[in-house]
Amino acid sequence: MGYLEKLPRRIVVLYLPLAVFVFVLLFPFYWMAITSVKPNHQLTDYDNYSPFWVVEPTLDHIKYLLFETSYPGWLWNTMVIAVASTVLSVVCSVLAAYAIERLRFQGSRMVGVGIFLAYLVPPSILFIPLALLVFKFGIYDTQWALILTYPTFLIPFCTWLLMGYFRSIPFELEECALIDGATRLQILTKIILPLSVPGLISAGIFAFTLSWNEFIYALTFIGSSENKTVPVGVLTELVRSDVYEWGSLMAGALLGSLPVVILYSFFVEHYVSSMTGAVKE
Repeated sequence: MGYLEKLPRRIVVLYLPLAVFVFVLLFPFYWMAITSVKPNHQLTDYDNYSPFWVVEPTLDHIKYLLFETSYPGWLWNTMVIAVASTVLSVVCSVLAAYAIERLRFQGSRMVGVGIFLAYLVPPSILFIPLALLVFKFGIYDTQWALILTYPTFLIPFCTWLLMGYFRSIPFELEECALIDGATRLQILTKIILPLSVPGLISAGIFAFTLSWNEFIYALTFIGSSENKTVPVGVLTELVRSDVYEWGSLMAGALLGSLPVVILYSFFVEHYVSSMTGAVKE
Protein backbone atom coordinates (compact mmCIF):
# COMPACT_ATOMS: atom_id res chain seq x y z
CA MET A 1 0.00 0.00 0.00
CA GLY A 2 3.02 2.27 -0.37
CA TYR A 3 1.47 4.05 -3.34
CA LEU A 4 -1.08 5.60 -0.93
CA GLU A 5 1.51 7.29 1.28
CA LYS A 6 1.56 10.54 -0.71
CA LEU A 7 -1.53 12.75 -0.38
CA PRO A 8 -2.04 13.55 -4.12
CA ARG A 9 -2.02 9.86 -5.03
CA ARG A 10 -4.27 9.05 -2.08
CA ILE A 11 -6.77 11.65 -3.26
CA VAL A 12 -6.81 10.35 -6.84
CA VAL A 13 -6.73 6.63 -6.05
CA LEU A 14 -8.81 6.46 -2.86
CA TYR A 15 -10.78 9.55 -1.89
CA LEU A 16 -12.01 10.61 -5.34
CA PRO A 17 -13.41 7.16 -6.31
CA LEU A 18 -15.03 6.87 -2.87
CA ALA A 19 -16.61 10.31 -3.25
CA VAL A 20 -18.02 9.39 -6.66
CA PHE A 21 -19.35 6.11 -5.30
CA VAL A 22 -21.01 7.78 -2.30
CA PHE A 23 -22.55 10.45 -4.53
CA VAL A 24 -23.99 7.91 -6.97
CA LEU A 25 -25.27 5.81 -4.06
CA LEU A 26 -26.92 8.58 -2.04
CA PHE A 27 -28.16 10.93 -4.76
CA PRO A 28 -31.38 8.93 -5.46
CA PHE A 29 -32.31 9.18 -1.77
CA TYR A 30 -31.60 12.91 -1.80
CA TRP A 31 -33.73 13.35 -4.92
CA MET A 32 -36.62 11.41 -3.38
CA ALA A 33 -36.35 13.44 -0.17
CA ILE A 34 -36.47 16.85 -1.83
CA THR A 35 -39.21 15.81 -4.26
CA SER A 36 -41.41 14.56 -1.43
CA VAL A 37 -41.39 18.00 0.24
CA LYS A 38 -41.58 20.15 -2.90
CA PRO A 39 -44.82 22.00 -3.70
CA ASN A 40 -46.42 20.89 -6.95
CA HIS A 41 -45.69 24.14 -8.76
CA GLN A 42 -41.93 23.69 -8.17
CA LEU A 43 -41.70 20.16 -9.51
CA THR A 44 -41.51 21.16 -13.18
CA ASP A 45 -40.85 24.90 -13.07
CA TYR A 46 -37.09 24.74 -13.59
CA ASP A 47 -36.94 28.30 -14.93
CA ASN A 48 -37.78 29.81 -11.54
CA TYR A 49 -36.75 27.04 -9.14
CA SER A 50 -33.67 24.86 -8.89
CA PRO A 51 -34.35 21.14 -9.38
CA PHE A 52 -31.71 20.33 -6.74
CA TRP A 53 -33.09 22.41 -3.89
CA VAL A 54 -36.40 23.18 -2.19
CA VAL A 55 -37.96 26.58 -1.67
CA GLU A 56 -40.84 26.72 0.81
CA PRO A 57 -40.99 22.98 1.61
CA THR A 58 -44.34 21.41 2.38
CA LEU A 59 -45.58 18.22 4.05
CA ASP A 60 -48.75 18.00 1.95
CA HIS A 61 -47.47 15.05 -0.08
CA ILE A 62 -46.58 13.06 3.02
CA LYS A 63 -49.92 13.89 4.68
CA TYR A 64 -51.76 12.81 1.55
CA LEU A 65 -49.78 9.57 1.42
CA LEU A 66 -50.31 8.64 5.07
CA PHE A 67 -53.87 9.83 5.67
CA GLU A 68 -55.65 9.79 2.29
CA THR A 69 -54.31 6.54 0.85
CA SER A 70 -53.92 3.00 2.18
CA TYR A 71 -50.14 3.38 2.49
CA PRO A 72 -49.96 2.45 6.22
CA GLY A 73 -51.85 -0.75 5.36
CA TRP A 74 -49.52 -1.46 2.43
CA LEU A 75 -46.54 -0.97 4.74
CA TRP A 76 -47.99 -3.38 7.30
CA ASN A 77 -48.81 -5.97 4.62
CA THR A 78 -45.29 -5.74 3.24
CA MET A 79 -43.75 -6.15 6.68
CA VAL A 80 -45.88 -9.19 7.57
CA ILE A 81 -45.28 -10.88 4.22
CA ALA A 82 -41.53 -10.16 4.21
CA VAL A 83 -41.00 -11.39 7.78
CA ALA A 84 -43.13 -14.52 7.37
CA SER A 85 -41.61 -15.54 4.04
CA THR A 86 -38.10 -14.82 5.36
CA VAL A 87 -38.59 -17.02 8.44
CA LEU A 88 -40.09 -19.82 6.35
CA SER A 89 -37.32 -19.64 3.75
CA VAL A 90 -34.46 -19.54 6.26
CA VAL A 91 -35.84 -22.51 8.21
CA CYS A 92 -36.19 -24.60 5.05
CA SER A 93 -32.77 -23.47 3.79
CA VAL A 94 -31.06 -24.42 7.05
CA LEU A 95 -32.48 -27.95 6.91
CA ALA A 96 -31.63 -28.35 3.22
CA ALA A 97 -28.10 -26.92 3.52
CA TYR A 98 -27.32 -29.06 6.58
CA ALA A 99 -28.53 -32.22 4.86
CA ILE A 100 -26.52 -31.53 1.72
CA GLU A 101 -23.26 -30.47 3.38
CA ARG A 102 -23.11 -32.53 6.58
CA LEU A 103 -24.90 -35.82 5.94
CA ARG A 104 -22.64 -36.71 2.99
CA PHE A 105 -25.17 -38.78 1.05
CA GLN A 106 -24.48 -39.88 -2.52
CA GLY A 107 -25.26 -37.18 -5.06
CA SER A 108 -25.41 -34.39 -2.46
CA ARG A 109 -23.20 -32.15 -4.59
CA MET A 110 -25.48 -32.50 -7.60
CA VAL A 111 -28.47 -31.72 -5.42
CA GLY A 112 -26.75 -28.54 -4.25
CA VAL A 113 -26.00 -27.48 -7.81
CA GLY A 114 -29.57 -28.23 -8.82
CA ILE A 115 -30.94 -26.08 -5.98
CA PHE A 116 -28.76 -23.16 -7.04
CA LEU A 117 -29.79 -23.57 -10.68
CA ALA A 118 -33.39 -23.37 -9.55
CA TYR A 119 -32.63 -19.85 -8.32
CA LEU A 120 -31.64 -18.85 -11.86
CA VAL A 121 -35.14 -19.57 -13.20
CA PRO A 122 -36.82 -16.18 -13.82
CA PRO A 123 -39.85 -15.51 -11.60
CA SER A 124 -41.72 -14.25 -14.66
CA ILE A 125 -41.79 -17.85 -15.92
CA LEU A 126 -42.93 -19.37 -12.64
CA PHE A 127 -45.79 -17.03 -11.80
CA ILE A 128 -48.12 -18.64 -14.38
CA PRO A 129 -48.10 -22.17 -12.86
CA LEU A 130 -48.00 -20.64 -9.37
CA ALA A 131 -51.11 -18.63 -10.22
CA LEU A 132 -52.96 -21.87 -10.96
CA LEU A 133 -51.97 -23.23 -7.54
CA VAL A 134 -52.92 -20.00 -5.79
CA PHE A 135 -56.41 -20.04 -7.32
CA LYS A 136 -56.79 -23.78 -6.69
CA PHE A 137 -56.03 -23.45 -2.96
CA GLY A 138 -58.27 -20.40 -2.62
CA ILE A 139 -55.64 -18.02 -1.27
CA TYR A 140 -55.82 -15.42 -4.05
CA ASP A 141 -55.84 -11.84 -2.76
CA THR A 142 -54.52 -12.87 0.66
CA GLN A 143 -51.17 -12.51 2.35
CA TRP A 144 -50.72 -16.29 2.22
CA ALA A 145 -50.56 -16.11 -1.58
CA LEU A 146 -47.26 -14.24 -1.30
CA ILE A 147 -45.95 -15.88 1.87
CA LEU A 148 -46.14 -19.31 0.22
CA THR A 149 -44.87 -18.28 -3.23
CA TYR A 150 -41.91 -16.07 -2.27
CA PRO A 151 -39.92 -19.06 -0.90
CA THR A 152 -39.82 -20.49 -4.43
CA PHE A 153 -37.05 -18.02 -5.27
CA LEU A 154 -35.76 -17.34 -1.73
CA ILE A 155 -34.95 -20.91 -0.63
CA PRO A 156 -32.57 -21.81 -3.51
CA PHE A 157 -30.18 -18.91 -2.98
CA CYS A 158 -30.37 -19.04 0.83
CA THR A 159 -29.61 -22.76 0.69
CA TRP A 160 -26.60 -22.18 -1.55
CA LEU A 161 -25.36 -19.42 0.75
CA LEU A 162 -25.72 -21.54 3.90
CA MET A 163 -24.10 -24.52 2.20
CA GLY A 164 -20.93 -22.49 1.75
CA TYR A 165 -21.02 -21.32 5.35
CA PHE A 166 -21.72 -24.78 6.79
CA ARG A 167 -18.82 -26.11 4.72
CA SER A 168 -16.44 -23.81 6.61
CA ILE A 169 -17.37 -25.34 10.00
CA PRO A 170 -14.94 -28.15 10.99
CA PHE A 171 -16.40 -31.65 10.78
CA GLU A 172 -14.48 -32.61 13.92
CA LEU A 173 -16.95 -30.69 16.09
CA GLU A 174 -19.82 -32.72 14.71
CA GLU A 175 -17.95 -36.01 15.01
CA CYS A 176 -17.12 -35.34 18.66
CA ALA A 177 -20.78 -34.58 19.36
CA LEU A 178 -21.84 -37.82 17.66
CA ILE A 179 -19.38 -39.78 19.79
CA ASP A 180 -20.86 -38.16 22.92
CA GLY A 181 -24.32 -39.35 21.87
CA ALA A 182 -25.80 -36.17 20.42
CA THR A 183 -28.51 -36.49 17.79
CA ARG A 184 -28.42 -34.71 14.45
CA LEU A 185 -31.06 -32.24 15.65
CA GLN A 186 -29.04 -31.44 18.76
CA ILE A 187 -25.92 -30.95 16.66
CA LEU A 188 -27.78 -28.61 14.34
CA THR A 189 -29.38 -26.51 17.08
CA LYS A 190 -26.53 -26.44 19.62
CA ILE A 191 -23.39 -26.51 17.46
CA ILE A 192 -23.98 -25.62 13.82
CA LEU A 193 -26.52 -22.81 14.18
CA PRO A 194 -24.65 -20.90 16.95
CA LEU A 195 -21.52 -20.98 14.78
CA SER A 196 -23.49 -19.90 11.72
CA VAL A 197 -25.13 -16.74 13.06
CA PRO A 198 -23.46 -14.44 10.47
CA GLY A 199 -24.58 -16.77 7.67
CA LEU A 200 -28.13 -16.88 9.02
CA ILE A 201 -28.21 -13.09 9.26
CA SER A 202 -26.95 -12.78 5.70
CA ALA A 203 -29.54 -15.22 4.38
CA GLY A 204 -32.25 -13.44 6.37
CA ILE A 205 -31.27 -10.02 5.04
CA PHE A 206 -31.20 -11.33 1.48
CA ALA A 207 -34.60 -12.99 1.82
CA PHE A 208 -36.15 -9.98 3.55
CA THR A 209 -34.86 -7.55 0.92
CA LEU A 210 -36.18 -9.61 -2.00
CA SER A 211 -39.53 -10.13 -0.30
CA TRP A 212 -39.83 -6.43 0.50
CA ASN A 213 -39.09 -5.28 -3.06
CA GLU A 214 -40.82 -8.06 -5.02
CA PHE A 215 -43.29 -6.78 -7.62
CA ILE A 216 -44.45 -9.43 -10.13
CA TYR A 217 -46.02 -11.90 -7.70
CA ALA A 218 -47.52 -9.10 -5.59
CA LEU A 219 -49.10 -7.56 -8.68
CA THR A 220 -50.44 -10.90 -9.92
CA PHE A 221 -51.73 -12.51 -6.73
CA ILE A 222 -53.18 -9.44 -4.96
CA GLY A 223 -56.21 -7.63 -6.34
CA SER A 224 -57.78 -5.47 -3.63
CA SER A 225 -56.23 -2.14 -2.67
CA GLU A 226 -56.09 -2.84 1.07
CA ASN A 227 -54.06 -6.05 0.60
CA LYS A 228 -51.39 -4.62 -1.69
CA THR A 229 -47.74 -4.26 -0.80
CA VAL A 230 -45.77 -1.03 -0.95
CA PRO A 231 -44.13 -1.55 -4.39
CA VAL A 232 -47.45 -2.39 -6.04
CA GLY A 233 -49.63 0.03 -4.10
CA VAL A 234 -47.43 3.05 -4.73
CA LEU A 235 -47.31 2.39 -8.46
CA THR A 236 -50.94 1.43 -9.06
CA GLU A 237 -52.73 3.78 -6.65
CA LEU A 238 -50.67 6.97 -7.04
CA VAL A 239 -50.64 6.94 -10.85
CA ARG A 240 -54.02 7.78 -12.36
CA SER A 241 -54.01 7.61 -16.15
CA ASP A 242 -51.50 10.31 -17.14
CA VAL A 243 -51.53 12.02 -13.71
CA TYR A 244 -48.52 11.20 -11.55
CA GLU A 245 -48.51 12.15 -7.88
CA TRP A 246 -44.76 12.71 -7.94
CA GLY A 247 -44.49 14.09 -4.42
CA SER A 248 -46.42 11.21 -2.87
CA LEU A 249 -44.68 8.69 -5.12
CA MET A 250 -41.27 9.81 -3.93
CA ALA A 251 -42.40 9.98 -0.31
CA GLY A 252 -43.76 6.44 -0.56
CA ALA A 253 -40.57 5.17 -2.18
CA LEU A 254 -38.42 6.88 0.47
CA LEU A 255 -40.44 5.61 3.44
CA GLY A 256 -40.62 2.15 1.88
CA SER A 257 -36.84 1.94 1.56
CA LEU A 258 -36.10 2.92 5.17
CA PRO A 259 -36.73 -0.53 6.79
CA VAL A 260 -34.24 -2.20 4.45
CA VAL A 261 -31.68 0.57 4.99
CA ILE A 262 -32.04 0.28 8.77
CA LEU A 263 -31.73 -3.51 8.58
CA TYR A 264 -28.50 -3.32 6.57
CA SER A 265 -27.04 -0.64 8.84
CA PHE A 266 -27.43 -2.86 11.91
CA PHE A 267 -26.13 -6.10 10.40
CA VAL A 268 -23.70 -5.00 7.67
CA GLU A 269 -20.66 -6.49 9.46
CA HIS A 270 -22.33 -9.89 9.82
CA TYR A 271 -23.48 -9.70 6.20
CA VAL A 272 -19.96 -9.10 4.87
CA SER A 273 -18.38 -11.79 7.06
CA SER A 274 -20.98 -14.37 6.06
CA MET A 275 -20.55 -13.66 2.36
CA THR A 276 -16.77 -14.11 2.80
CA GLY A 277 -17.29 -17.42 4.57
CA ALA A 278 -19.74 -18.61 1.92
CA VAL A 279 -17.53 -18.01 -1.11
CA LYS A 280 -13.98 -18.55 0.19
CA GLU A 281 -14.15 -22.25 -0.61
